[in-house]
Amino acid sequence: MTSGPGLEGETSDERRSPGPLLDGHRLGRSEFKWNRDEGRGTSRGDDPKLSSTTFALTGDSAHNHAVVYWSGQNSSVILILTKLYDFHLGSVTESTLWRSTDYGSTYERMNDKVGSKTVLSYLYVCPSNKRKIMVLTDPEFESSVLISSDEGASYQKYRLSFYILSLLFHPTQEDWALAYSHDQKVSSMSFFGCLIQYALDFELSVTGLDKESDLVHMEAHTPNGRIQYVTCRALTCSEPNRNYPFPGYIDISSLVVQDDYMFIQVTTAGQASYYVSYQRDPFLKIKLPKYSLPKDLHIVSTDEHQVFAAVQEWNQNDTYNLYLSDTEGILFTLAMENVKTTRGLGGNQMLDLYEVAGIKGMLIANRRLDNQVKSYITYNKGRDWRLLQAPATDLAGNDIHCILPFCSLHLQLQTSENPYLSGSISTKASAPGIIVATGNIGSELSYNNVGMFISSDAGNNWRHIFEEEHNVWFLDKGGALVAVKQPTVPTRHLQISFDEGRQWTRHSFSLVPLFVDGMLVEAGTENQIMTFFGHFSHRSEWQLIKIDYKSIFNRKCTEGDYQTWHLHNKGEPCVMGQKQIYMKRRPGNYCMLGKDYAKVLSAESCICRAHDFECDYGYERRREGNCLPAFWFNPAVVSRSCSQGQKYLNSTGYRKVVSNNCIKGVKDMYTPRKQMCPNRAPKGLSLSTREGKLTADLHTNVTFLVHLDEVGLDGTAVSYSNLSWIEEGIRHVYKTAGIFRVSALAENTLGFDTTTLYLHVTCPVEHVQFLAPFVAIKNKEVNLTAVVWPIHSRTVTYFWWLGNNTEPVISLDGSISYTFTSEGMNTVTVQVSSANAILQDTKTIAVQEFFKSLLLSFSPNLDEYNPDVPEWRQDVGRVIKKALLQVKDQLLVAVFPGVPTAAELFLLPHKNQSEGRKKSEEELEQISEILASALNQNLVEFELKPGARVIVYITQLTLAPLVDSMPRHSSSAMLMLLSVVFLGLAVFLIYKFKRYILYCVIIYLNTVSQHCSNHLSSSLIMHIIIISVLT
Repeated sequence: MTSGPGLEGETSDERRSPGPLLDGHRLGRSEFKWNRDEGRGTSRGDDPKLSSTTFALTGDSAHNHAVVYWSGQNSSVILILTKLYDFHLGSVTESTLWRSTDYGSTYERMNDKVGSKTVLSYLYVCPSNKRKIMVLTDPEFESSVLISSDEGASYQKYRLSFYILSLLFHPTQEDWALAYSHDQKVSSMSFFGCLIQYALDFELSVTGLDKESDLVHMEAHTPNGRIQYVTCRALTCSEPNRNYPFPGYIDISSLVVQDDYMFIQVTTAGQASYYVSYQRDPFLKIKLPKYSLPKDLHIVSTDEHQVFAAVQEWNQNDTYNLYLSDTEGILFTLAMENVKTTRGLGGNQMLDLYEVAGIKGMLIANRRLDNQVKSYITYNKGRDWRLLQAPATDLAGNDIHCILPFCSLHLQLQTSENPYLSGSISTKASAPGIIVATGNIGSELSYNNVGMFISSDAGNNWRHIFEEEHNVWFLDKGGALVAVKQPTVPTRHLQISFDEGRQWTRHSFSLVPLFVDGMLVEAGTENQIMTFFGHFSHRSEWQLIKIDYKSIFNRKCTEGDYQTWHLHNKGEPCVMGQKQIYMKRRPGNYCMLGKDYAKVLSAESCICRAHDFECDYGYERRREGNCLPAFWFNPAVVSRSCSQGQKYLNSTGYRKVVSNNCIKGVKDMYTPRKQMCPNRAPKGLSLSTREGKLTADLHTNVTFLVHLDEVGLDGTAVSYSNLSWIEEGIRHVYKTAGIFRVSALAENTLGFDTTTLYLHVTCPVEHVQFLAPFVAIKNKEVNLTAVVWPIHSRTVTYFWWLGNNTEPVISLDGSISYTFTSEGMNTVTVQVSSANAILQDTKTIAVQEFFKSLLLSFSPNLDEYNPDVPEWRQDVGRVIKKALLQVKDQLLVAVFPGVPTAAELFLLPHKNQSEGRKKSEEELEQISEILASALNQNLVEFELKPGARVIVYITQLTLAPLVDSMPRHSSSAMLMLLSVVFLGLAVFLIYKFKRYILYCVIIYLNTVSQHCSNHLSSSLIMHIIIISVLT
């Protein structure tokens, strides 16, 4: 979610082509080339001369960036910070601070006042006291702030322990500012100290809404890496003093605090939801048409107690739909579809929508329809739109044959990213009704063959004023217009109009043509001064030309110099429910407007008519102009806050346009009517968690929210068991993992409604053990088991990869049965998935038609050296395995974990059974008798370490197949690890008995954790939330 003129991204980018920048915005600079055709214009015979002075910022010819500030209203101080930005290093390497005290006639270099070697990066002026200036140093050299209290005449330097990325002054407290650092910290600064807190984005308090003037709104990281909306007082922002106005997590960089409203965004399962707080009330979910399914939402404006939003819906790519809200900013209705976007210089998308200054409810938008883009205008905040009527004649006075709707005027609506250039369209609140814009005449918007157009009656009629693009500024509260060609070519002339663009007089302001990078106009009325910034050539210094235009005025305006102008919409005098009469200077009168000049002479309310009302939420305007319910909307649904015996507002399908001032007329017909709350059974009960998820971590708070779509209630009571009731819902902490069924019941005397939620409470899987037999009988079912820690109850998923199968067997239980159909060594892997973690374990199983096995034990001294850890068995196993690499695979030995140490010896038939099964069985029998005899006679031993000899014994001779017949097999024996054939046994078999025995060694290494933090019962735990209605 974004707010402001851009849809996304930044408004400037210093790391692009190395042309000059002005106040952070890139400006093209061309080589010197004087175009003698300085444009059309007419002159009076007594054309006065403008008084101008030129000052060169000597030594700054290499500087490619400038920040210019006029200190304050009626102040003679101008500050300019020029700097050289190195695009390879990504930092400022040189800077110069200049100061003028005579409205720009002369400038003084201030580097000795701030430190001759100090490199400055940004300059700020305090909004509540323009005499206070703050200048930041470039963090590549040092981290400091220089503060002036005398309009930049002197500075006090303060060292900082952090690097400032951006700075925000308090709107009313001149000594307060918030600084945002590179490591995502917000610092509260009082010019004498700072307090640092972690944050991602921040806003200051809004006067009249926030109780504390030092309240800070910010996005803050939580320990788990999520983002929360946090408020606190700037100087006491430790954890105990923080408040969390929104109960859940929010998306990063989604917090917007603007006027009466606060907005946040929450994305769940890839779908974004938006929430609004009006006048600091609790957050409520924004309601757009049901199937808009927004991909992006941009707050256009929040003035006049209404939210204007641009929404990019699921099926849109380069267009947005415009929506208007009710006063609370909750219910949004469509104002215009498919508004065009334009890519800005910094790569950010700009919405082709322009709000005309000075006239309430008037907007111009470029809409894409049938692969054509056309300009539309509205006078009632988007309720009705129409095309712009093209001028009747061109600049030469020739007739233009342009008939609506096939031909119309189309305007470029991009505001300038450079605050010192006018952009493609300009209006001013002090000059209501005057619109100057770049555009074209035809069937659609074009960027070729464009010209400049002006309307002096609020867009009803237009005139062609220039054939080329110009920057146009308003002088003397809009009483005069000044125009200069776009800075692609140099010029030494400007043109001024006193009759709303009908006639222009040309004035020279420079002896040498100037590439104009921008103009600064002082906001006061006592000194009529404007300052041009630019270059004579690509390599020249910055040139500042001060122009005093007071001489072009004969005198101050008197009562006879004014005339009245009636705002209208194609002859309709009622605009936004009012008849508005403005006072303007008569065209051609060369007088100066006074301080007490009033724009609006009178405003009279009109009788309400149909066009004063727009469709209410859930309703759509049809071709005949009526508002009817959308297919997804049920107008019979009553708000869940409606209680029996009370009344609610039943919509008529219409709502009055916000800020419309009409009275009486059809107002009662379209206004929602008060009706008694119906007595009905509850309907549409739903249950959710605060985060909108069906999973929760163990030992964390889970808040359940209950929602009812339709209810007819006479009171509500909530009863709960083992749960904690809080303001925004019901909270519970689960101490065991599992799947929990949470049910809710809403009932009254007329009926009831129920709903159920199944919540998966999980804790991370830290370890998994795969338990499987070392040897399995072909075509006979065996059990495979995975043991996880901590213990989970049906909250994990098991993926069993068996042999060479390309698809796993999936189960919710930790055990499965499987039948191997072919002999040989089979690799089996089990993967355990829980929450965001996946662990696995792999085992190799020998599959045979038959086998023999012997249980082994060892002399007690072995237990003294057995630490019962996998690493020890792995190290010993590797040594023994390396010594037995020269023999064949026929013998398997498994050493069990735990003490007393035990093992099992498996005798497998030879792979080549051409002699038949009977012969192989006889061979296994002979081998087992030899091994049993040797073991019984204590002939098998090995030396674990010097002086520690271990004897291997036989415990029991078993018949094939191996079965879990002994207690050791059912518990610790089944948790065996592939281990070693001991060296003494191998040597004894090979050399003493002189028999070549084919065998292999499988080292089975694993450990059973003897502790678990969470133990569950086999049954599920169920909590029931009862929402009952008292009758």
